[in-house]
Amino acid sequence: MAVAAGLLIAVPALLAIGAEPISDRAVVHLLNRLAFGPTLEEIRQVKTIGVERYIAEQLDPDTIPEPIELRWRLAQLDTLKLNPVQLRQLYGPVRTLRGFKPNPELEKAQRERVRIILRDASEARILRALLSPLQLHEVMVDFWFNHFNVFSGKGLDDVWIGNYEQQAIRPFVLGRFRDLLFATTKHPAMLVYLDNALSTAPGSPGARGRQKGLNENFAREVMELHTMGADGGYTQEDVVTLARVLTGWGVNPPDARVFPEHAAVFEGARHDYSPKVLLGHSLQSRGKAEGEEALDILARSPATARHIAFELAQYFVADEPPPILVERLAAQFLETDGNIREILRTLFASNEFWESRGAKYKTPYQFVISAVRAAGVPVSNVRPLLGAMDQLGMPLFGCPTPDGYKNTEDAWLGPDATTRRISFATALARANLKVTGAAQPVDAGRLEAIFGSTLGDTTHAAVREAPQKLRAALILGSPDFMRR
Repeated sequence: MAVAAGLLIAVPALLAIGAEPISDRAVVHLLNRLAFGPTLEEIRQVKTIGVERYIAEQLDPDTIPEPIELRWRLAQLDTLKLNPVQLRQLYGPVRTLRGFKPNPELEKAQRERVRIILRDASEARILRALLSPLQLHEVMVDFWFNHFNVFSGKGLDDVWIGNYEQQAIRPFVLGRFRDLLFATTKHPAMLVYLDNALSTAPGSPGARGRQKGLNENFAREVMELHTMGADGGYTQEDVVTLARVLTGWGVNPPDARVFPEHAAVFEGARHDYSPKVLLGHSLQSRGKAEGEEALDILARSPATARHIAFELAQYFVADEPPPILVERLAAQFLETDGNIREILRTLFASNEFWESRGAKYKTPYQFVISAVRAAGVPVSNVRPLLGAMDQLGMPLFGCPTPDGYKNTEDAWLGPDATTRRISFATALARANLKVTGAAQPVDAGRLEAIFGSTLGDTTHAAVREAPQKLRAALILGSPDFMRR
């Protein structure tokens, strides 16, 4: 395969071609970070093709075919095939003639129908995370959706949440950061979630109804969370300026006569056309193009490079990542114009990455997905898994705050949370979750083949002394398994 021939990754010497055989610990560590935990099949795959080739293939997902089963199951999720306009037409609020009250029963039925969208989006995410061999791609979907978080409970975002992931996140997770920033900023789900659909230049021709004044929410979060970071060196004046720049970026009304095929539009009548200076850059009053110029400035800022570098290092290496690694990744960000694939290539080649085994505590999402993958359980019903994530405090698409879910240990490690994780592990091991029609207890031998040499002495002793029927639950509920 061409990927192996052009490989530029220089993994540490202990993993290099021609050195000692790859250790089980190194393989499990790799799959705990680039994938949602190891499976028996993937352990064997990495040992066969080698670490370098595995990383190279994961960084180039177009070379990896998706399983027929996964493609077939995703094809059944009809709402994922609809664009934002179609979704609003079919699942949005019931529209009535002026002066007439909507039918309460019809409104109730429509609210029930909207749940189909969240069901389809959730099923698609879980199935891909479990079944797709493009594991790094799925890991990055988790990372970037959380970075550009949108809450399904805000306004029409219950209608647009699946399309937001499909169109604004998935295509760009290994591409250029600028493209990801542009796609999320222009999606109607984000414009509604952070209130930019309401932001209007005061006194402008389009100022009317709820759209009468400037709303700074979106501009503040774009700078603080999406790009430069809270310590990025911008001022409150910069936040106000960016809010003025982005006035007019909003959502087309359902009965729009202009660009009716678009849900998100730029409405010039609501834009602030006065001169502006953002972060020391003078902007020309060019309407929508002015906003794109501002996003370009933010995407290429050294502060943005540092912020994204820190978040990637925190996700893949340690809650408090080594500053020298963050600096190296930030430099790569600036040198490659925000090429995410190349930044990750540098990260996975670093000694800091390989020396951080077990340094990360799994989020509830990572814990549930990795347990099911390791167990090798066929999943025909994802609802018990979604219910488990709810119980563990991380409902999918359910984070109401724009900073998304934390991925650090202090956010998830606690006595009650640990008890709930052990309960989930026990139910999964005993086949009590009803994720499949033909329920079979998890094979402890399979788990021991995957994790045997990587478990700590305490877990080893507990498993060895336990009856066979309890061993799978002990492994999946162990402190060793809860770390990655």
